Amino acid sequence: MKTKLIVILLLALTLVFAGCGSTPAQATSSTPAPAAPTPAQTPVAAPAVAAAEETPTEAVRENKSLVVVFSCTGTTKGIAEKIAALTGAELVDLVPAQPYTAEDLNYNDRSTRATVEQNTPDARPEIAEDISLDGVTTLYLGYPIWWGQAPRIMSTFVESHDFTGITVIPFCTSGGSGAGRTGETLGEQAGTGNFLSSTRFSSGVSDNELQRWIDSHK
Repeated sequence: MKTKLIVILLLALTLVFAGCGSTPAQATSSTPAPAAPTPAQTPVAAPAVAAAEETPTEAVRENKSLVVVFSCTGTTKGIAEKIAALTGAELVDLVPAQPYTAEDLNYNDRSTRATVEQNTPDARPEIAEDISLDGVTTLYLGYPIWWGQAPRIMSTFVESHDFTGITVIPFCTSGGSGAGRTGETLGEQAGTGNFLSSTRFSSGVSDNELQRWIDSHK
């Protein structure tokens, strides 16, 4: 009986020691540990392409021609109309505030209005309406010759405008007198612009003659 008890104790001790020695090994995972998250890269903006500098272009002045004419009898007006037709220019009449009558133009009477004005260098007859020269680069300026000079109203016109950037091409008509220095004198009175010498035409000047004259001033 005693022997059986000893055997049972030995078996119990054996089981206890066996249990203590069978501690399971620490499990290892074959899956690699996830890498530490990296902060998302901030997209780098592409360097802005500098816009090409726009070279400011100078405003191109319109190449506009204009014909301005002072005519009391219609002779100079007839030449002006032909010039306007050949050049495509606008035609504008220089109208006096006080129109000239036939009596005013009586060359045989020294007391007439035109005679008195031409004998008075400072006379400046008033113009009815202002004439705009906006955009004009070429101005054909027509007038009759009175007593060897341009009518005083032409002085009124040139002294009241700025001709900067304008080429002024004078022309005139007369019963016998030449153009003289009327173009240059008007330029001196204007003080601005490029005034050329005046050309005298007869009332019967042909279109071909006028066209040659126009072409010679281009």
